[in-house]
Amino acid sequence: MSAPENSDALRPLTLAPEAQNQLFLEARTANTFTDEPVTDEQVRAIYELVKFAPTSMNQQPLRVVLVRSKEARDRLVSHMTGRNQEKTGKAPLVAVLAADLDFHEELPKLVPFMENPQDIFAEPNVREASAQFNAALQVGYFILGVRAAGLAAGPMIGFDHEAVSKEFFADGRHRAVCVVNIGMPGPDAWMGRLPRLEYDEVVTAV
Repeated sequence: MSAPENSDALRPLTLAPEAQNQLFLEARTANTFTDEPVTDEQVRAIYELVKFAPTSMNQQPLRVVLVRSKEARDRLVSHMTGRNQEKTGKAPLVAVLAADLDFHEELPKLVPFMENPQDIFAEPNVREASAQFNAALQVGYFILGVRAAGLAAGPMIGFDHEAVSKEFFADGRHRAVCVVNIGMPGPDAWMGRLPRLEYDEVVTAV
C-alpha cells in the first residue's frame, strides 16, 4: 500500500510505521473471515495487552463473553439485525462486549489507595453513565488489541441490545454494548476506505 496522503503529518509519531499500518492506516472492519480458529490463548493475549489502557478512575467495567458453542451462536444470531446475522453466524469467534453496571464493587481492589471509592457511584444513574462511557472506551481498546494480534475485527451495534443483555448476562447487572466478530480476514473482507474528517474540521484551539 502506498504511503497515506497525510504521511508528512505522521512524522512526529514515535510508533513504528508498521504498527501504524497494522493498527490504523491499513486496518479495516472485516466483513468475511477464513475458517482458521481463534484460540483462547490469542484472546488472553489481547486482554493482557488492552487491560492497561486507561479508564476513568481505573473503573474497568468491560466484561466479555466469548460465544463458542453452536447453541449460543444461534441464540446470538437471532438477535442480530439484517446482514449482521450472516456475518455473525460465519465468524470463527464472536465476542459480546458489555458494561458491568455494578463495576463499583471492584473499586476497592482497583483503586486501593482510596477509602470507600465505591461510594462515589452509589447513585445508579451516575454509575450507569460512567459504566457505559468507560466500557465504550475499552471496546475501542479491544478492537485495537485484536488488530495487534494479527487478526481482524468486525464490531457491530446492530442488534437488540436488551435481548442480548438478557440472553448472555442473566444477572441483570450487565448491558451489552457491542458484538465483535474476530478472525483472519477472508475473501473480499474489506470495503474501500471511507472518507475521514480533516484535522481543521475537527480540531480548534482556544
